[in-house]
Amino acid sequence: MSYTIKNLREIEDVAPKFGFSEVQEARFPRKDLESETIGLAFYLVRPGCRQAFAHRHEQAEEIYVVLSGRGRIKLENEIHDVGPMDAIRVAPDLARAFEAGPDGLELLVFGPRYETDGEVLRDKFWPEEADK
Repeated sequence: MSYTIKNLREIEDVAPKFGFSEVQEARFPRKDLESETIGLAFYLVRPGCRQAFAHRHEQAEEIYVVLSGRGRIKLENEIHDVGPMDAIRVAPDLARAFEAGPDGLELLVFGPRYETDGEVLRDKFWPEEADK
């Protein structure tokens, strides 16, 4: 078929499988959409929470689009405020993570599809002075 239509809220939320459901939802609809080359993610970061971990890539440049809510993105050592309809392009090797404001944060993420390209950063990513 030359097209696929899916509602992103109906895609499985994988955050509970990894113990992250208290801070976020994470939906990866690539297979559901039958995409061969484009990666897509739909994140909901719960109010006042930070994503469960930061990450970076070797090859995949990503574009994040804030759909609703306000919050902050940390890009390596810089922190920026973000809000509805902000689009953020992130180079592959730059570590990144989001923090939601009081209303939560909904994000769409677009990038190329690579099977094994991500590096998860589990150590403390946010500096102490950035704590709430």
